[in-house]
Formats: sequence, C-alpha cells, structure tokens
Amino acid sequence: MAATMTMTTAEVREATRQKVASLAFWSIVVACVVLALKVIAWYITGSVALYSDAAESIVNVIASIAAFWAIQVSYKPADQDHPFGHHKAEYFSAVLEGVLIVVAALLIINEVWRSWQQPAPLEQPWQGLAVNGVATVINAIWAWMLIRAGQNAKSPALTADGQHIMTDVVTSVGVLGGLVGAVLTGWQILDPALAVIVALNILWQGWHVIGSSMNGLMDRAVDNQEHLQIRDIISANSKGALEVHDLKTRIAGRATFIEFHLVVDADMTVGASHVICDRIEDALKAEIPSVRVTIHVEPDDEAKLPKGTTAVPFA
Repeated sequence: MAATMTMTTAEVREATRQKVASLAFWSIVVACVVLALKVIAWYITGSVALYSDAAESIVNVIASIAAFWAIQVSYKPADQDHPFGHHKAEYFSAVLEGVLIVVAALLIINEVWRSWQQPAPLEQPWQGLAVNGVATVINAIWAWMLIRAGQNAKSPALTADGQHIMTDVVTSVGVLGGLVGAVLTGWQILDPALAVIVALNILWQGWHVIGSSMNGLMDRAVDNQEHLQIRDIISANSKGALEVHDLKTRIAGRATFIEFHLVVDADMTVGASHVICDRIEDALKAEIPSVRVTIHVEPDDEAKLPKGTTAVPFA
C-alpha cells in the first residue's frame, strides 16, 4: 500500500514537472516571437515609446530562459549536498528577472533623453501600432496561462514570469493608446512622455519582483490563512497528544516546511507517540502539496515553551 502511494506521488510530481518545464520552454518561444514583432513595430515607426516596449521584451526573453533553467534545477531530487532539495533555485531566476527589469528601465530612460535632444516625427504609425497590437494580444493570453499554471504548481519562477509579462501587457496597452492620441492630435511630446511612464512602471515592477524573491530566499513563513489551516489540521489529527508549541513554517519554492513541538503524556510509549506523529504528518501531506514535516515530541513533565510563545492545547 505504501509503495503504491509513493509511486503515485512520484508520478504526479513528474507530470507536474513536465507540464511546468513545457510551459517554461514555450515561454521562451513566445517571448522571442513577441520581441521580434515589437522590434519591427519600433523599426517601422521610430517611436521611443515602442522602443521602450521592445526593450522590456528583451528582458522577457532572458527571464524566460533563466526561468526554464531554474525550473529544471528546482525539480531535481534531494541529494547528499542538498538534503532539503533544490526548490529555492527558482528564486534566483526571479531575482535575476527583477535586476534585468531595472536595467531595461535605465536603458529606456537613456533613449528618452536622446529622443528629447534629437526629436523625430513618427513614421508609418498605424502599421507599427497594428504590429505591436498583435504582439500585445499574444502576450496577454500567454501571461494569463503562465500565472494560472504557476500558482497551481506553486512555481515562483513561472508565476514571476507571467506577472512580469502581464505588466508588459498593461504597459503596451497604455503605450498604444497614448500613441494613437499622439498621431490624432499631433502632440509628439506624448511619445517620450509615455516612454518615461513605461520606465517608471518597469522600475516599480522590478523592485516588486526582487522583494518577493528575497522573501523566499530568506525563509518567509506561510501567510496567516495557511498558518491557521496548518494548526487546524494538526489539532484535528492529534488525538492522544496534549498540546503543540513552537510551530514554525517556511516556504521554499513550491515546498512548504513545517516543524513544531508535540507534547504528550510522560508515560506514553515511543511507539504510541510515533503513531500520532504519523497521523498528523499524513493529514498535512494530504492537504498541503510538497510539504515537509518535522515533529519534536516532548513529555509533559519536561516540555519547555520558547520565550514569547503560547502552547495550544488540544481538545
């Protein structure tokens, strides 16, 4: 029975890995296609705003390649040098993506400065806007797919890639709308002004991606809702135990690590306490994907509460 359960878990894990890796690979292909379209749109029009849009797409290509690599590494099984697994590899690609976003913003600002010094009218604006519009639609569909798949698979790299692309979509829509206004009104200043707005938006997004990834690298705990869920699961499956304290959690990519102290009667046998621990661990694994549980059993006559913590008695 146990062997069948292990095989089933392994098969599900492998299926998830293949799906995530496939999405990461196709993300590279889509990013290259979108980049090509946006470069064509910029080349046709000479618009600095469309240049800024294309510059961000270069980041998308590099970030997609980094995400593909990180996902491959993160799904490697634990080994002697990495006994807790390789889950955090995805955070490194997300940090790289954040840094590249900031670099792209700086390049855009530099191009805006150049265009203000040497202003030039837009050439063939409608053709360029049409090409960029097609690229934006492709990006929007793909970003939605990546975010949904990344959240379901608890993949920071895939989710970060999708969120970045969705930000690119919002930026592109703003750029397209603004350039339409510039063409209709003849206000050429709208072109570099839009590019500045794009650059500031990209800077904010880069900061957000870096900050979110750093939280993961620094062992951020689960959110309050999941913390309460974990406590409820432990409480519901702890018959025979007295209380729990020092409950700690941390997130590493799609893996969740849980550890706590379980207080039992001092006269309880090791075998009996082990049964309780197994029951709790099985319940947590059934509700929380990719969870790792460590339980420290304490007899009630020697249980010590860490300073500043409160024991949670079980009914």
